[in-house]
Amino acid sequence: MSSIELIVPKRIAERLEEEARKAGLSAEELATVILAERLGVGLDPAEAAEVYAGLAERYMREAERLLAAGDFAQASEKLWGAAALTVKAVAAARGLLLRSHGELFKFVRDLSCETGDPELRRLFSAAGVLHQNFYENWLHPDVVRDYAEDVRQLVQRLAALLERRGS
Repeated sequence: MSSIELIVPKRIAERLEEEARKAGLSAEELATVILAERLGVGLDPAEAAEVYAGLAERYMREAERLLAAGDFAQASEKLWGAAALTVKAVAAARGLLLRSHGELFKFVRDLSCETGDPELRRLFSAAGVLHQNFYENWLHPDVVRDYAEDVRQLVQRLAALLERRGS
């Protein structure tokens, strides 16, 4: 996957973030969709999965940096983002587009049943609590660190599913 960084005026960035929230996407996801549509190129399932997985990796790196800096609220949101985007990557590889929290949790439940791995649900639920913590900032730092480990495990397990599917 190739990566570029765009510099855009503040009002465009704010509008992109606002529209992304409405659509249940990250700003990067929405920008990719808009660019693909504008350029007249559709994303095939493998490309969509690659975009989601790449974004998830970036969010994990940012989360690790924020954890080290002691910014637990922001780290919580990046961890949630990494978990959600990795779930979206697995779904995209199967030709599915997930746009809501409910769809994410349902897909993880289905994956858990399919793989016989009940830990997927628990690990993703920890990510959901981190998402809530971003808004409320009530979790003790030790709990955020523990849940960060849960997200790392979830991402590893889901990445293994992607690898098996790609082989």
